[in-house]
Amino acid sequence: MQVLHMNKGDGDTSYAKNSTVQSKIISVGKPIMKEAVLEMLCNNVIESMGIADLGCSSGPNSLSVISEIMDTVEAANRLLGRRLVSEFRVFLNDLYSNDFNNIFMSLPAFYDRLKEEKGLELESCFILGAPGSFYSRLFPTNSLHFVHSSSSLHWLSQVPAGLESNALKRLNKGKLYISKSSPQSVVDAYLLQFRNDFSLFIKSRSRELVAGGRMVLSFMGRSSTDPTTENSCYQWELLAQAIMSLAREGRIEEEKLDSFNAPYYAPCAEEIKDEIQKEGSFTIDRLEAFEIDWDGGAVTDIHTPHGKLSVGRRVAKAIRAVVESMLESHLGIEPDVMDDLFIRYGDIVGTHLSKSRTKYINL
Repeated sequence: MQVLHMNKGDGDTSYAKNSTVQSKIISVGKPIMKEAVLEMLCNNVIESMGIADLGCSSGPNSLSVISEIMDTVEAANRLLGRRLVSEFRVFLNDLYSNDFNNIFMSLPAFYDRLKEEKGLELESCFILGAPGSFYSRLFPTNSLHFVHSSSSLHWLSQVPAGLESNALKRLNKGKLYISKSSPQSVVDAYLLQFRNDFSLFIKSRSRELVAGGRMVLSFMGRSSTDPTTENSCYQWELLAQAIMSLAREGRIEEEKLDSFNAPYYAPCAEEIKDEIQKEGSFTIDRLEAFEIDWDGGAVTDIHTPHGKLSVGRRVAKAIRAVVESMLESHLGIEPDVMDDLFIRYGDIVGTHLSKSRTKYINL
């Protein structure tokens, strides 16, 4: 995955368009976000701090990032002996189909924790939902100070042009995403869609963030400029193999597989820098790549039969949680076939990882 810490310029467009985008490698982890918040607060007292979490989802971790940001601000208050932020305006964003009700029902307990652990009253923290695509404007001009997004920006706004399910020609038969056997036209279509989407994302945030505002973005990427490298696409390649095995048995329609392409793209650092430089409003304070085991490093005895089975099951469970709804709606897979698919996928993944410990790349 990728971690990207960006700083919006001072509002002088002529300067911003000619500013140099810099990046450097540093240690990974939560300190990046804390550092970004502290740098923003260094010379500023903010009456009302606007924070947006883009792609917040609806699980138990939806409010954890907001809590960490508030912890950082409160630590700065104690260190300097004065209150740097009087109130927080928090916007939780995801697609219209997201279960915002689940998040909102967890707010009373979250407010209680804020009061008990941080001494913050309800009147100093306002949490609102902001449904919609982050590939467009979501917030008023100059209304945000800090934007965070984790594990979301590798999802495209749509399947690349020419690869839609209703396309007349199947350009990527037997595949779900870019692979080493995909024609160059498929690779080009994915790159173009990423460029269009990421450009819209950057332009939208440049209008919404105040001068000196910060963004910290974390998403799947790749270390190589080659988009067919294993660490960016092989999880999709192995899933396609599992689906094809069911198609050969007549349990899944091969034509439906041929018409499916994932709305996903794992960019390299150079592709990210290019779009940021073109837009011109932001400079990069940190751009960091690090490796993650497919199973999170939980299985150490991968070369034993039990270890191979265990790692395969862990990866298959994680991938299923992400892609099952897409496969179900497009391929029309029945529940028992879906179960069988991910059992097979787990076996294929376990065998692969016992021979080659492929990693995810987080940029």
